[in-house]
Amino acid sequence: MITFPNGIKVGAVIFDFDGVIVDTEPLHYAAFQRTLEPFGLHFTWQEYVETYIGFDDRDAFKHVHSSKEKLLDHSTLHRLIEQKAGFFNEVIRTGVSAYPGVLDLITTLNSKRIPLAICSGALKSDISPILATLGITDFFDVIVTADDVAVSKPDPECYQLAFQRLQSAHQNSFSIDTTIAIEDTPAGISAAKDAGLMVCAVTNSYPAERLSQATFITDSLSSLV
Repeated sequence: MITFPNGIKVGAVIFDFDGVIVDTEPLHYAAFQRTLEPFGLHFTWQEYVETYIGFDDRDAFKHVHSSKEKLLDHSTLHRLIEQKAGFFNEVIRTGVSAYPGVLDLITTLNSKRIPLAICSGALKSDISPILATLGITDFFDVIVTADDVAVSKPDPECYQLAFQRLQSAHQNSFSIDTTIAIEDTPAGISAAKDAGLMVCAVTNSYPAERLSQATFITDSLSSLV
C-alpha cells in the first residue's frame, strides 16, 4: 500500500494504455484511415476524438460502417482488424514516446511492489512491442486487451477482468476499494467506475471538464510520483 501526494491510498494500479502511457492515438487514426480508404470510408480527427477514441478496433469498424449504412460481415471485420494492425505496426516503427512522468510513476510503483496491470482497448500485438521498446514489459503482472473481451469501454468487462486477474496473481493481497485506474477518456472512466474502481483522470486527450466523473484529475502523472 502506498499513499499518493493527494492522500489517496492505493493498493494496486490499472493503467489504460493509449493516451495514458503513450500517445499513439494519431498513429491509430492514421492506420484506420489507410484501412478504410479502399471502402471509400473516412472519419475526421475530430470525429475520432469525439467518438472512436474509446472504442477497440472491432467496435470502431462496426460503428463507421453502421454510420455510413454499409454492411460489414464477420469475415470482413476480421480482415480489417488484421490490416489495421499491420498498418499500425508500420507506423510505430517511426518511434513513440511515453507521456511525461508515466515511466517514473510505473518504475516507482514497481519498486514499492504495487501490483500493476494494463487495461486497454488496443490489441495485444499493438501494445507488446511498445512496452518492450520502453523497457517496462516485466512491470505488469496482467495485460487485458481487446483480444480478451467481447465489448469495449465504456462497458466495465475489461476492468472487471483486469482486477480479477491482478487480484488472483497477488493472492488477494489488495481490495477493490484501494485499486485505482488511470484513464484519459470519459468512456474509460465510466468503465472503471462501473467496475468499482477509483479513477485518476489525466488530461492528455480531453480537458478536465470532460473528465469530471473521475475520483480526481491531474494534468500530468508526474504529480503522483
